[in-house]
Amino acid sequence: MRDEPGTRLRIVVVDDHAVMRAGVVALLAPEAGIEIVGEAGDGRAGVELVERLAPDVALIDLRMPVLDGVAATAEIVAGPTGTRVLILTTYDTDVEIERAVEAGAIGYLLKDTTRDQLVDAIRSAARGQTVLAPRVAERLVARMRRPAPVVLTAREVDVLGAVADGLSNVDIGKRLVIAEATVKTHLLRVFAKLDVNDRTHAVVVALERGLLPRPGRDELA
Repeated sequence: MRDEPGTRLRIVVVDDHAVMRAGVVALLAPEAGIEIVGEAGDGRAGVELVERLAPDVALIDLRMPVLDGVAATAEIVAGPTGTRVLILTTYDTDVEIERAVEAGAIGYLLKDTTRDQLVDAIRSAARGQTVLAPRVAERLVARMRRPAPVVLTAREVDVLGAVADGLSNVDIGKRLVIAEATVKTHLLRVFAKLDVNDRTHAVVVALERGLLPRPGRDELA
């Protein structure tokens, strides 16, 4: 089993910046339980290195020539080696993080990580535990807390637009050539999506969120 007491974790470092790559290797070299078994300067070479050496963990940068870190991660994760991929990069945007996680990276660290943090992260990754830099974790949590975007169907917009024009359910049905019961069904779905309990609030919230064109009348009936 990986990371058992007395075993050495086999690591490859993939980074197109030679100085940065050498720095990571030098940082990890004194650690008794870690062995750097290979280095690569681009994503394609990194994938081939992993396929040949089957290391426990691959430390991979994101932006590299030939094959970027996300694509390299996806290939490694899909391969037979069982190597865990730990992203080590300077980029912490939502897009970069999401792409790496979706590709199968088990962790995402930034290059300001300390030696102790990096060693701990490698050990955790080898055990199959997710590892995130604090700033990365904060961004993911913040993103998860954002309300999901509300999407109204074209028919729901038609119905709500008619409500904004002051029409009753009966008149809405006549305008849209649908049954009154169908109008009520659409409105109930709109209420649920917008988290409101009545027609007026539904129109107000939809207008505030830009989900509804401005009504033809200045005042709601």
